[in-house]
Parts: sequence; C-alpha cells; structure tokens
Amino acid sequence: MRRTARLLMLSGLTGGVLALAAPSYGADTGRLEVSPSGVVPGGQVTVTTRDCGDDGTAAGDASAVGAGQFTMAPGARDGEAVGQFRVPPSAQPGTYEIVARCAGKAAGGRQVKGDLVVTLTAVREQVYPRGSVKTGVGGALGPDPVQTAAGVAALAVAAAGGTWLLHRRARGDGI
Repeated sequence: MRRTARLLMLSGLTGGVLALAAPSYGADTGRLEVSPSGVVPGGQVTVTTRDCGDDGTAAGDASAVGAGQFTMAPGARDGEAVGQFRVPPSAQPGTYEIVARCAGKAAGGRQVKGDLVVTLTAVREQVYPRGSVKTGVGGALGPDPVQTAAGVAALAVAAAGGTWLLHRRARGDGI
C-alpha cells in the first residue's frame, strides 16, 4: 500500500514538472508597446509590435477602455505593425489591457498584449530649478547694499573690541 502511494506521488510530481517545462503553444502571446503608456481621456494612443512577423498586420481591440476595434498596418521598420486609437473622453482612470491578434500566416493568430494607464492629469515634463534659492539668510552681497555695509561694520567693531580685550588681558591690566 505504501509503495503504491509513493509511486503514484512520484509519477504525479514528474508529470507536473514536465508540464511546467513544456512550451505552451495555445497561449502564444507577444508584447504590444503602448505609447504614451499613460494618457488622459480623449488622448491619442499609438500601439506597436514586432511580434506579428513580416506581414506586419493585426486586428487591435481597445474595447477594455471603450475605444473599440482598430487596425494595425505595416510600420516603417520591417516586421513592425502600428495602429492608433483615441481614448474616449468618458474613460475612467485605471489600467487597461490592449490586445491585438496578428493576421499573417507566419504569426498564426498570435495574440500580443500591452497595458494602457488612463489618468486624470497629464504627465508633465520634469521642471528644473533656475536661479538662487531664497532661504532668507542672504549672502555676502545681499539685495540692499546699506544693510550689507552695516553688517560688515558691525563685524569689524566686534573684531576690534575682541582684539583690544585680549590685548589688555595679556598685559595684565585686568578686565
């Protein structure tokens, strides 16, 4: 009894490992590049793939976001399929899967997928700071030359007074 259970368990594990290692021909998927990957409702989207073979044609489906069907035609590069669609103004924010099925014989109905992110605000370009930082501390040459001169004079008086006090202490006059 025990030996039979071990044999059944071993054969089950072996079959599971072989099933994981074997290629899955039924779920042949490729990559669909979505540009821009993030778009606001009403925006234009371009999709591109090189996974449809030399024919470069495919039937796209953006109905997940509400845009419906679109066609993909051969692009500028060999083996490239390109298509466009517009995201409806009523689209809700979220991540949507865009799918296309290759039409050529070489691709054999291969399915390509990509993600589209719909946001309420447009992605903005990085803004880099210019000029000096306004910290309130100021520098050697502040905006007001009178205040700068007064500060320099106060430092000079303090330095002279400190030197005079140290000189008196060194002579033994006491403070």
